[in-house]
Amino acid sequence: MTGPDDIKELAPTGTLRVGVVTAPAASAFFAIRDGDAVRGVTVDLLRGFAEQLDLPIDLQVYDNSGQVTEAVASGACDIAFMPHDAERAKKVDFGPAYFLIESTYLVPAGSAIRSIDEVNRPGARVVAIANTTTGRSARRTAPQAEHMEVPSVDKMTEMARTGEGDAFALTHDSLAGLMPKLPGARILPGYFQQTGINVAVPKGRAAALKAASALLVEAKASGAVRRAFDAAGFKGAAVAP
Repeated sequence: MTGPDDIKELAPTGTLRVGVVTAPAASAFFAIRDGDAVRGVTVDLLRGFAEQLDLPIDLQVYDNSGQVTEAVASGACDIAFMPHDAERAKKVDFGPAYFLIESTYLVPAGSAIRSIDEVNRPGARVVAIANTTTGRSARRTAPQAEHMEVPSVDKMTEMARTGEGDAFALTHDSLAGLMPKLPGARILPGYFQQTGINVAVPKGRAAALKAASALLVEAKASGAVRRAFDAAGFKGAAVAP
């Protein structure tokens, strides 16, 4: 059971400082800017956590999951969701996942690339978001390709539109949202990475991790995660077991 000491370690300032990542199109992970507001699955879940704890919320917005990782690792952000991998686990402590992601490539209109395996060749230009699980996995699984990192999905989308790359690494659900902006582009079938999007807190805060994990377990059991998916338009997204 979550107690006052657990909550105090989770939100040491008395405000729950939460981190979300935005992109041009919403996904089960990415939020979007809507005028001055930010909305999405992670926003709904984290607002729900603050309400349950009866704490004010400080919503911090980042351009990529690498940035939110560093914010949590430094203690500037109390809690966030991010794709799980071994490199991140050196910096933050992970609780349960609310969603499972699969990463693949988008190829621009006219590309001759038809499969993920074809990306792993000399001269192929792979573009990924800097300091992300997907980017690290792309480097491991396509070692012969040339890898470039960009700071945001906005920049990746612009490069795909202007032909400044051959394969653009992102999750299936995130790439689907970008397709209307990239006529003729294709998403390659299959995946080169599968992992969870987990709740994370600063490293070494066992009580904070206990509280964050309990909040997510309750959100899955109560249907709050399902409602957040549905409200964002992802009725086909499955809640992680």
